[in-house]
Amino acid sequence: MRRFLILVALAVTATLPAVILRLGGWQPSPFVDVAAFGIAILAAGFLLSWGAETAEQHISQGLILAAVALVTVLPEYAIDIYYAYMAGASGPNSQYVQYAAANMTGANRLLVGLAWPLMVLLHWMKDRHRSIDLAPGNAVEVGFLLLASLYAFVIVLKRSISLLDFVVLIAIFGAYVWRARNLQKSDNPEEAEEPGPAAALNTLSPGLQWTAMVGLVAVAGGVILVSAEPFAEAMVSTGRLIGLNEFLLIQWLAPLASEAPAITVAVLFVRANRAGDGLIAMISDKINQWTLLVGMLPLALSIGAGAISPLPLDARQGEEFFLTAAQSLLGIALLLRLRLGLWSALALAALFTVQVGLAFVYRNDEARTIATLTWLAWAYLGLAGLLFLIDGRRLFTLLRGAVMGDFSKLEPPGSEGDSDVQRSEREASSIAG
Repeated sequence: MRRFLILVALAVTATLPAVILRLGGWQPSPFVDVAAFGIAILAAGFLLSWGAETAEQHISQGLILAAVALVTVLPEYAIDIYYAYMAGASGPNSQYVQYAAANMTGANRLLVGLAWPLMVLLHWMKDRHRSIDLAPGNAVEVGFLLLASLYAFVIVLKRSISLLDFVVLIAIFGAYVWRARNLQKSDNPEEAEEPGPAAALNTLSPGLQWTAMVGLVAVAGGVILVSAEPFAEAMVSTGRLIGLNEFLLIQWLAPLASEAPAITVAVLFVRANRAGDGLIAMISDKINQWTLLVGMLPLALSIGAGAISPLPLDARQGEEFFLTAAQSLLGIALLLRLRLGLWSALALAALFTVQVGLAFVYRNDEARTIATLTWLAWAYLGLAGLLFLIDGRRLFTLLRGAVMGDFSKLEPPGSEGDSDVQRSEREASSIAG
């Protein structure tokens, strides 16, 4: 408990410079603002994650992983919704339209291209396991991510995100949460153990635990509200001052800061011998960003504009969204067997590295950037299509499990094609181990 209180005190202290700057109305320089408000958002993210983790003792396993994923990315929501609101307030030709799309696509691609492979790599380094295996019940996460990703291609074809898309995406997220609520916590005491600093709160009475959770979330939420606007504006100003394309700065640097707490929570799951929960937390993170975050952009833009208006996707943003959707499909294709292997993770990371590298190489060449985004998207789609052809039977079984809750025909990873004798031998070996 003493260690946890020290960490909370450090996190709160890290938010004070940003709070002081905002309340005092001071703006020393864009560099100072980026540092102060970025650190505050990062610290607030950790406070949110500790509050959300504690709720694991009170809520079903599936629902708490979805809740942790949602709460820990609130900093990302605050920044992107601010950009969307300003896009509406500044007019349809405003640069803020591009900033909102950039931050959203960057955050989504960061999860699949960096966070998912990181979970597998850490699991391999810790236990020398070459894959993270998921339970049949995790077909819920994979299946709903597939539904959201398929709908994303409707947005690609329309080249805009409208309030109708908001309704559809919110419905997908609501159905996911409704289905996830039935996934129960593990009966294994080791798996039920809290992996992070918030484990100290489990020693308190339920009333004090809820008080601590509400307090952590309230403080963090206040810091995020205070910091989101100046951080978002400082990112733009900093990019202009240092001569770096502010679009790329918003697309990659801002999500790194806002996603860090969520990724840290997932890393703690892996270190606590709960690699499956760590990966599922990242998949849940992707689901809520690919549904709630995308859907809220036209809502925030309409509020800013004072009239119903879609978020337009120009040639560049349309291809950015196309690439993001294609990457999602490949990630899902690699999860059809409810397993993410080391080589699959390395492939995702390598493709992600290529796209980020080329983005900076062609940062001043719009035509070449758009062409690069297009062929990268088709490369992702080609690989995904091949995997869907190979595992087509599992695709429909997985979707049925996700939507209908029927996991009876979903075999655990590694059991495909085994004989009854082989399965019995594997089970006996597992028990002996």
